[in-house]
Amino acid sequence: MRTAASTLPLHPTGRHRAERRGFNLKKMQVVDLTLKILVPAMLLVFFMISLHYGSLDGYLQLLSRRSYAAFIPALGAAYTLALLLFQIVRTVLWGLYRPYALPAGELPKVTVIIPAYNEGEMVEKAISAVVASDYPHDKLEVICIDDGSKDDTWHYIQRAAGRFPHLIKAVQFPHNRGKKAGLYAGFTQGQGEIFVTIDSDSVISHDTLRQVVAPMMQDAKVGAVAGNVKVYNRHQSLLGKMLAVRFVLSFDFLRASQSRYGGVTCTPGALSAYRRAAVLPHVDAWLNQTFLGAPCQHSEDRALTNFVLRAGYYSVYQRTAIVHTLVPETYTGLCKMYLRWERGNVRESFVQLGYLFTNYRKKDRLLPIVDFFMTQIEFPLTYLFLGLLLGSIVVYPLVFIKFLAALGVISAIYMIYYLVLEKDLDFIYGVIYSYYAFFFLQWIYPYAFLTVRNRHWLTR
Repeated sequence: MRTAASTLPLHPTGRHRAERRGFNLKKMQVVDLTLKILVPAMLLVFFMISLHYGSLDGYLQLLSRRSYAAFIPALGAAYTLALLLFQIVRTVLWGLYRPYALPAGELPKVTVIIPAYNEGEMVEKAISAVVASDYPHDKLEVICIDDGSKDDTWHYIQRAAGRFPHLIKAVQFPHNRGKKAGLYAGFTQGQGEIFVTIDSDSVISHDTLRQVVAPMMQDAKVGAVAGNVKVYNRHQSLLGKMLAVRFVLSFDFLRASQSRYGGVTCTPGALSAYRRAAVLPHVDAWLNQTFLGAPCQHSEDRALTNFVLRAGYYSVYQRTAIVHTLVPETYTGLCKMYLRWERGNVRESFVQLGYLFTNYRKKDRLLPIVDFFMTQIEFPLTYLFLGLLLGSIVVYPLVFIKFLAALGVISAIYMIYYLVLEKDLDFIYGVIYSYYAFFFLQWIYPYAFLTVRNRHWLTR
């Protein structure tokens, strides 16, 4: 149905923007069709070359030279086998995963917390989606915090609050204090039994609030729930399409498998829910957390998940609680986002190690330990084998083609998870992302590790 607003004539600037969006959409459709033809053809070429030049005599001679320590190939084989076995375990857990059904009975009081900084009109879309959801308004409270924005974010928050004064509480900081401070204000001022945190660049689905509270209504041990994060600007850029596939694999496959033993390691900022009793005793320690003498200002979601887990609660994933969030559309923006995430992962992995071997909960402690160590050894071994690969290419250049073929085949197999969930041909962008990540993103983790004390938000 067309609204009255849709019948109004466009301002020239708005018309030009609409024309540009239409042109970009047509261009992306052409690129989409081209890539869905070229990428399979490229993989076939790599595979055929590898078969044609199938002899590895030169490479075997290389491995036999004294310059190569004998333990490296053995280490690679052992790690590959362990990774394969654990991937099978994860696949079984993922296959057994089922979303929590919403139980009958009265819904709990929910406080939705939306911190915003320089978000502009997007914050109003985030707020409007919450208000338009099917959660009963008498059980809903929305707190939106303007974290000292320098643009017109406060105007859009006030406009939304003016439309729904009975639902929305608007808070404005006089200067930028950081996302943690914004969330802290929501946690300490909110009256809900459950807190739901949503990023100001994210839009939830109509039934998301009901879905995200369902696990905590079913199981008193659940203290935190991770939502299902999808890409809002998926069709605006090639990077958006790649990240859309990447998010399905990282946010669904990984978290669904972790959810089976209540050990989701990160409940994402884009959409998460927390039991009031699980977070309020720890919000002061969380707000004032330090690492190596520096305040922890980013990766607040991973940090809060650690506090909840360490307190003995379970963290789970709810596939049916859907949120669409904006992602970077440039290489620079992507690197900044990943750097922030990886610095947080490095820091919070040390925090997690501090309680993994304690009796922080009565059961379900083994698989989180296995998951932790399989994840942690992935990075150092990856860079060890990368050095081995580079050395091999110098002596036996054909190894490079064989590697490209293997990378494509392995990533294509990995896309089976995506096909089962999404059932569309965009899995091709997952294969492209594998090459993109290998050639352009390998530096992220070591640099994040070396600069873990860096407190800059980067995307601001």
